[in-house]
Amino acid sequence: MSNPINILLIEDDADDIELLEEALKGNNVSYRLTSIKEGDKVMSHLGTTIGVPDIIVLDFNLPKLHGREILSLIKSSEKFGTVPLVVLTTSASREDISFAKEMGANHYITKPTSISDFNRAVATIVETAGVS
Repeated sequence: MSNPINILLIEDDADDIELLEEALKGNNVSYRLTSIKEGDKVMSHLGTTIGVPDIIVLDFNLPKLHGREILSLIKSSEKFGTVPLVVLTTSASREDISFAKEMGANHYITKPTSISDFNRAVATIVETAGVS
């Protein structure tokens, strides 16, 4: 059995967290998920965590600190700046997409609306994490 993917999910919507977990399980992905629901809690979590996740999945529309700011902080962090990062958000704005790519996000996925789209998002997350 492969090692579980250590995922840091920065997402405030409980339904979206549950959908992602269901898609991971449905695709037989072995994973450990840590979720943070408020943007202003991310950097304190990263500052106190010992390990580094295999991948960070980030929503842009978060309470208390926008995902753009979090992306900038993560990518400028010595410890977490090279961790693969996938933006998974409802925003399809060109400005957000361009910003994410400029800041070094590996992928930008508009939140899926169907199970097959969620399965494709999971495939991208797993591939980007590069864990076997």
